[in-house]
Amino acid sequence: MTKRFLTQFLTIAVMLVPLGLQAQSLSDFQNLTPEERRAYWDGMSEQERQAKRDQWHAERQAMSDEERAATREQMRARWDSMSEEERQAKREQMRAHRDSMSEEQRRAMREERRSRWEGMSDEERAAARERHHAQRDGDKHPGGRRGGS
Repeated sequence: MTKRFLTQFLTIAVMLVPLGLQAQSLSDFQNLTPEERRAYWDGMSEQERQAKRDQWHAERQAMSDEERAATREQMRARWDSMSEEERQAKREQMRAHRDSMSEEQRRAMREERRSRWEGMSDEERAAARERHHAQRDGDKHPGGRRGGS
C-alpha cells in the first residue's frame, strides 16, 4: 500500500508542476536550468507555448530601457560564465532549433531581431558588432589571431 501511495503521490506531483510554473515571468523562466526549462516547455501544448511567448513579448515591450539593458547584462553574464563546451553545446542546440523552424517562424525571428537592432542606440550597435566580430574571428582563427602566423 505504501508503494502504491508513493506512486500516486509522485504522479500527481509531476502533473501539478507545470501548473505551478504557468504563471512564471520571462525572468523566472530564464533563471531555470536548461533541464527545468525543457521539462517546463515540453509539458505545454502548442497553444500554451504561443500564449507564453505572447505574455513574455508583452513583458519585454513593457520594460524600460534600463530594465532591458539589465536583462541583456544578465544574459551576457550567464553566457560569459559558461565553459567553452557549454557554449558549443548551446550553439548546437540553438542551431538545431532554428533548423526545425518553419519559414514563417524564421521570418518572425528575423523581424524580431531587426526590430531589436533598430531599437538600439549607436553605442549598443557598435558593441554588438564588436561582440559579433570577436566571436566570428575567434571561431575562424584559434587564439583570436588572423592570418595563421
